[in-house]
Amino acid sequence: MVEHAKRHAAGEASDPWPKHHRVYLVLRQEILEGRYTPDKPLPNELLLTEQFQVSRITIRKAMERLDREGLVVRYRGKGTFPVASNESSPVQASISGVIENLIAMGLKTEVRVLDFNYVAASANVSQALAIPPGALVQKAIRVRSHRDSPFSLLTTYVPEAIGRTFNQGDLTHQPLLLLLERAGAKVTRAEQSITAKLATPKQAEVLEMEPGDALLCIRRIVFDENDLPVEYIEGYYRPDTYEHQMSLGRQMHDDRCVWETR
Repeated sequence: MVEHAKRHAAGEASDPWPKHHRVYLVLRQEILEGRYTPDKPLPNELLLTEQFQVSRITIRKAMERLDREGLVVRYRGKGTFPVASNESSPVQASISGVIENLIAMGLKTEVRVLDFNYVAASANVSQALAIPPGALVQKAIRVRSHRDSPFSLLTTYVPEAIGRTFNQGDLTHQPLLLLLERAGAKVTRAEQSITAKLATPKQAEVLEMEPGDALLCIRRIVFDENDLPVEYIEGYYRPDTYEHQMSLGRQMHDDRCVWETR
């Protein structure tokens, strides 16, 4: 089953991505999941060519990228070994979906503001913020990094009245949630959805990935104490640096036992 999955991932002629990129994605995932240990080398080129049904040149290109990214170390005559990493993801360690933890993440990471402007609200933004289509909103695009490694690309929209209370410099040094509170919008809850997307060339460049790599797309609407939306955010996260966690409990509803978030 595993070998079939590998061949399927690496050998579909209709797939638009290069074979070496697809091989890289599978090997990278296996390394990060701990399938290979630092005391034992990865399969050699010959075995990998058989497993993935590709040429040795394709395998070498995939290995070269793993090497560049520090995921493996190659020793002449000994083989290629995965690099052990005992450091947990900066986002995984900071986010559990709770508003206070989102603030904490903002205080522990670095921010670079790529764009700060006022634009007319599109249909989906106006719906999210419960404002008329075309109403002026503040739009900001930021990239968050940890130890100079980018892990998220965030585009936020807030109503103009709130946006006018802070500037681009404020966004660089303070989490947006704290700026909303400073503007008088006491945040109490949020609605969030998570899906998967493929990185566009522009997103890939910012997040130091390859176009077509998988991204986690998180859309969130933040509400104040009056239950009015005060922020709409679209966030794209590198999946190797983000893990969404939540607590679940079983409750009885209509004589049925169902799972609910706690």
